[in-house]
Amino acid sequence: MLAKLTATIPRGDGWLYEPKWDGFRCIVVRDGDTVELASRNERPFTRYFPELIEPLRRSLPDGCVVDGEIVIPAADDRGLDFDALLQRIHPAESRVARLAAETPASFVAFNLLAADGADLMAEPLSARHARLNALLADVQAPVYLCPSTTDADLAERWFSEFEGAGLDGVIAKRLEDAYTPNKRTLIKVKHSRTAECVIAGYRIHKDGNGVGSLLLGLYDEHGDLHHVGVVASFTAKRRAELLTELAPLTEGAVDDHPWRSWAEQMASGQRMPGGGSRWNAGKDLSWVPLRIERVAEVTFGQLQEGRFRHGSSFVRWRDDRTPRSCTYNQLDVAHPVPFAKVVGTHRQ
Repeated sequence: MLAKLTATIPRGDGWLYEPKWDGFRCIVVRDGDTVELASRNERPFTRYFPELIEPLRRSLPDGCVVDGEIVIPAADDRGLDFDALLQRIHPAESRVARLAAETPASFVAFNLLAADGADLMAEPLSARHARLNALLADVQAPVYLCPSTTDADLAERWFSEFEGAGLDGVIAKRLEDAYTPNKRTLIKVKHSRTAECVIAGYRIHKDGNGVGSLLLGLYDEHGDLHHVGVVASFTAKRRAELLTELAPLTEGAVDDHPWRSWAEQMASGQRMPGGGSRWNAGKDLSWVPLRIERVAEVTFGQLQEGRFRHGSSFVRWRDDRTPRSCTYNQLDVAHPVPFAKVVGTHRQ
């Protein structure tokens, strides 16, 4: 099931609310002694999270299919560690095994698709939810039952309180709905703010025509410019316009660019553009530096480990702002909330 984005949490009878997890969506299938993990798009996950297999085998009965989320709680009780989750998508089995021991994952279940070998997807959520609650009533870590409520006021409180745990907002589901794969029948309410960022470079669109994304930067308290994310999703016409508009800023850009030697500086912990993509090894992440002169206002949802967790949207150019005024201090960041507080909270 997919979700439609709205600005406010829907109210009224017939809604079930859950925290929106910021991890890897995962379908778990228990067939005899075999436990298989896969993404919503059937990307295999089993080999990347070996530490979850035995706990899931103990928690789920044979003939069971559960929809949920794989997350990694941060070691310092600062919510979820999405960077650690990304590290798992690696071809080396030895590396995956080491990370499974160092940063073990958890699974949060929020929907029951089959039980005792019977397909439950046509049943209303109210029935599936009741069966899932009964099935996982005594579940133990690292498998958890997702907190849920029918109280919209409590959902509003979760929306504010749980952002610091790395959660992405609130999901609202209709209790009468069947499970509808690949259809946007859920409602999601996400956090959204704006920030003024330096435009430090761009990447060419994958079709080779125009600007595909703008690279965003923010200055820290030491005056270092960090790569915090990208702005993309421009129309074909706008991509071509941006290429022309930004062309003058490419002249001499590399001479004094703060990211000129980003490969060496990355070892010191500075966020920089580039690097490989774990999901698409063939993706071209080369970029064109720009002179540090332009500032843009962009949207962002969460700041995690010094960068925007999700893609940002372009709002407008800010010619009234200087690049040096674009610092982390402008950002409104939520206070950290331990993962244990979220999964241990009230549910009904």
